[in-house]
Amino acid sequence: MKILFIYPNIGSQIGFNYGIAHMSAVLKGRGHEVKLIQLCEEIAPVPDEEEFTKMIKDFSPDVIGFSVVTNQFSYACKFAKIARATVNAVITCGGVHATVAPEETVKTDLFDYVFVGECDEVFCDFVDYLERGGDLRQISNIIWLENGRIKRNPVRPLPFLDKLPMKDYSIFDFQKLIDAKNGWVGLMASRGCPFSCTYCFNHKMVKNYRSDLKCSFKELNYIRHVPIGALIDEIKYLLKNYKRIKMFLFDDDLFTFDKDYIQEFCKEYKKISEIPFVVNAHVGFFDEDRAKALAEANCAIVKFGLESGSQKIRTKVMNRHMSNESIKRAISIVNNYGMHSSVFVMIGLPFETQDDLMQTVNLLATALPGRFRWTYFFPYPGTESYDIAMKSGYVNEEKMYKLVNFTDDTCLEFGEEQGLFLKKLGVLMPWFVNAYSNLECASFYKKKVDEILSLSYQDWEKVKETMRDEDRKISEIMQKNNLSHYAIKYNRFMGVISDYFLKSI
Repeated sequence: MKILFIYPNIGSQIGFNYGIAHMSAVLKGRGHEVKLIQLCEEIAPVPDEEEFTKMIKDFSPDVIGFSVVTNQFSYACKFAKIARATVNAVITCGGVHATVAPEETVKTDLFDYVFVGECDEVFCDFVDYLERGGDLRQISNIIWLENGRIKRNPVRPLPFLDKLPMKDYSIFDFQKLIDAKNGWVGLMASRGCPFSCTYCFNHKMVKNYRSDLKCSFKELNYIRHVPIGALIDEIKYLLKNYKRIKMFLFDDDLFTFDKDYIQEFCKEYKKISEIPFVVNAHVGFFDEDRAKALAEANCAIVKFGLESGSQKIRTKVMNRHMSNESIKRAISIVNNYGMHSSVFVMIGLPFETQDDLMQTVNLLATALPGRFRWTYFFPYPGTESYDIAMKSGYVNEEKMYKLVNFTDDTCLEFGEEQGLFLKKLGVLMPWFVNAYSNLECASFYKKKVDEILSLSYQDWEKVKETMRDEDRKISEIMQKNNLSHYAIKYNRFMGVISDYFLKSI
């Protein structure tokens, strides 16, 4: 059969879809023909209706599979409507949005079947059933409409990663992806996370699977690792078949979870590659032993989710239980081993006050990570944080469904004063961090921050588009004076310490 995957990735960071890559490998192994349309302006111009119609007609698929995150769901609906009017194919939807909001997805009546959870093998079984004329309603992990009523089949146990074939990179224009991402290549050594952060889909996944399978978290086997040998073979394949790879990025929710796995992987990795790599960590699963192994294998960047500098917000809104001291200690360990520390923070959280926001600024200013990335909180449907946000009364629902990313604006409304403060912080977070740090540049940035804070809404709207250019000019002056400072680098929502980015010039 002919399967067409459609991956909307518009107005957002360039993505690589691990699920599609795995499903394509399984499908091809079973003799099916597979094609991908990645809707991403960084890869190719996004097709208009006429162009998209021609793409679908030319391939004439039997099955169309959308893989979608919430911020891209409106695009999925737009293109699914075109597909529905173009070919007589079975149209399906999966991905994070389908998993956390399956009822909402199927109610659009644009998708014949909605897949929830990890469907690397389930989707392929679905295609096989379709080809043989079997009863598709016997397939696990699906939701569909029958006579206007929602029907749902329970999920099957999670796939064993050692049973899956290597991802199919050929379905993507992978060299173009590498070049568009400046030589950064994503990898995944594990799936699953032990935590239940309210804003993440993991707790929803675990709840659904445990309910359907009637098992404990331990019995669920949620945290699974790719065998180290298979992972090393995959890296060798990439190095042999693609050019200009400068950095490997492990997209695992928590790469540092299993200390033994880390140490064994690092021992094997340094035998085959000197290319630096990046990992996701948690302050509760990070220590000297892990840092030593990573540093010796040429790990360049260790990333932590701080999310907020406010203990109150972290605990009550996000279900993240860690202290500011443990955060600072983890960052210090990374720095001591010569690696670059990177942290994530969110702003615009439910019940967050201006004081809470300044606690986030102050934590960054005292911990001094190598870089920090900030985004606005977004209430993903199906997550606990969505329920918290909706009950709080802050959410502008109309705006929520129009946002295509969570880096440019918030859909929560906190009143005029705090709303304006959030807008300014969302553009110029590095200035605030510099201003409240012990860096030599602090007094200069404090004056700049005071100037920005004094601007009215109308005055801010006039100058906000010039601020990133202003940041660049100020950074150049700081560099000439040999003053360490954070500047907006690599993308519009990342602050990077000058000690790091000057080494890269």
